[in-house]
Amino acid sequence: MKKVIVFSLGGSLIVPDSVDYRYLHRFKLFVKRLLTKYNVVIVTGGGKTARRYIEGLKKEKVDDKFYSLVGIMATKLNARLVAGVFGLNEQIPDRLSEVRRELNKHNIVVCGALGFQPNMTSDGDAAEIAEYLKAEVFVNLTNVDGLYDKDPRRYKNSKIIECISYKDFLIQVNKIKYKAGQHFVLDQAAAKIISRAKIKTLIINGKKLDNLFKYFNKKNFLGTVIG
Repeated sequence: MKKVIVFSLGGSLIVPDSVDYRYLHRFKLFVKRLLTKYNVVIVTGGGKTARRYIEGLKKEKVDDKFYSLVGIMATKLNARLVAGVFGLNEQIPDRLSEVRRELNKHNIVVCGALGFQPNMTSDGDAAEIAEYLKAEVFVNLTNVDGLYDKDPRRYKNSKIIECISYKDFLIQVNKIKYKAGQHFVLDQAAAKIISRAKIKTLIINGKKLDNLFKYFNKKNFLGTVIG
């Protein structure tokens, strides 16, 4: 079996406001270049779709479980969209065993969140899949260039962290309180999994696919490596 790459494809890239078909088409062409050497799993986030639905529910002040359920379904809707872009009409996996089964049939699998895990975003599911499949690398595709010492959207003098240990990254992530639909470069569950399993992890701007390809060609690139 080929080495495996697991991508966590942020919902902000799939549906920034409306569906970004041009980006998804470019992403498909990018992934197809990798398929000659790797098997690929793409895990889709819920993004704004999830957050908008969750905000609507919050007006009713329902149990937090419902927020998680809405977020999970948003990831699955985005998974079906991305699978369609890749021409995949198979069932969207809902368990780790189903991801492996589909990967044994094909060299690419698209899924959203797996099952019902209320304290986990799709990043955590992607990290879990990376651990299960012993992935070569787990790539978190987001809408910023990597992990910064401060929020780059608020502080112009923020600096990107090019490399960070599992331990130090886990310390940073644990400062943030989890909430359904949260928006951070990687969630707490994912941080624990990659730290435990020592999974090489890349946080990088998914929009800049040429920059991402530099990583796979072992050239200088802009992003953050955890490991």
